[in-house]
Amino acid sequence: MAYEDTLFQLGMDLTRSSTAQKEEFDGTTRVVRDETAHEEDRQDFFIERDGVRYAGNHLIIDLFGAKRLDEIDHVESTLKRCVEKAGASLLHIHLHHFTPNGGVSGVAVLSESHISIHSWPEADYAALDVFMCGDARPELCVEVLREAFEAREVVVKTHQRGEELDLMSWQMAAKPSKTDDADQEAAAKAA
Repeated sequence: MAYEDTLFQLGMDLTRSSTAQKEEFDGTTRVVRDETAHEEDRQDFFIERDGVRYAGNHLIIDLFGAKRLDEIDHVESTLKRCVEKAGASLLHIHLHHFTPNGGVSGVAVLSESHISIHSWPEADYAALDVFMCGDARPELCVEVLREAFEAREVVVKTHQRGEELDLMSWQMAAKPSKTDDADQEAAAKAA
């Protein structure tokens, strides 16, 4: 497979802007890009709640006794509703429809991180991974998923990513390096 084709499969097509509105569907794979998402709209900043600073909330969600897990259009619209409900910014959706079982695997790439899904319709089961930083509220996706897939049971495990780092490490990560300062000064002089 050519380098460009490989990058495209990963959602990194070099011949087009990654945020141009584009939908492609070859019967098994769907790629949707949202032209409304812009670099300046990014909301990926650290969270501080109850004195704890961390990168974001990561939910591992298992749906049991779920329906419509083989309907790629339904999966896509459900992921979009999750993004909207959580207050996140959609950059790109890439979904793949497997045969013969009809399962769907894919990811919604967000300014705030991602939502991924892999479904096993033959077992009425889906595994989802929802990670968001900033003001986004990934926990609001749970009810959207429960209702959309009519899940009999939903199991959610939550992890605060990066909470293990001490305050000093976060402060160091947030400060621009001397190289960054020099680059900014050079850019200011050139302007």
